[in-house]
Amino acid sequence: MIPLRDSVRPKSIPFVNYALILLNIFVFYKEVTLPPNQLELLIDRFGLVPQVITSLSWENITAVDFKLLSTLITSLFLHGSLLHIAGNMLYLWVFGDNVEDRMGHLRYLIFYLTVGLIGNLTHIYFNPHSLVPTIGASGAVAGVMGAYFLAFPRAKVLALVPIFFFVTITQVNALFFLFLWFFLQLINGLTSFGLGDQAQMVAWWAHIGGFTAGALGYLIFRRKKNS
Repeated sequence: MIPLRDSVRPKSIPFVNYALILLNIFVFYKEVTLPPNQLELLIDRFGLVPQVITSLSWENITAVDFKLLSTLITSLFLHGSLLHIAGNMLYLWVFGDNVEDRMGHLRYLIFYLTVGLIGNLTHIYFNPHSLVPTIGASGAVAGVMGAYFLAFPRAKVLALVPIFFFVTITQVNALFFLFLWFFLQLINGLTSFGLGDQAQMVAWWAHIGGFTAGALGYLIFRRKKNS
């Protein structure tokens, strides 16, 4: 299922969510204008490589180590293809505005970066020896979806639903939509064990960790007047 819009309208302008979407699009535009060798260097520098992080010497953290640790955040703003960024930004567009409305602008920004970080750490935990660079906003977007799951249990989502060779548009309960999404990520994450780096081309555990962190984080970051 592909979400098109939800039934909840935000009470304030979600300018942080808009800014995050525009920043991701701008970075992707810069990516596609680079020659292949420079793009590869960009991903190597700002993408997240689990084995690089797990091999750091935590007893004597250096400036170089901090530079490598920054990839836990910078990797959230890189994407590998038009389909990759389009999917992430669509989900962020549909679910992010209302989560920002519930948290407030600054809290939402901190929340977004935090759940993205936790999603990446979860991916590293389950794939500590992977040499595949991880890029994409998926962990952070999954966190937004986790927060939405708790914040708007009665919401409806207008979704594009493929049925065999046909595609239909229908309205589904947000709880069902998000639970099904999370369940599919969990199944894919569990079945990816032992399949090597090729199975980690999609960071399933970043999605799982981000969604879980988002649901728990909502209880912390929501504004009290909305609790």
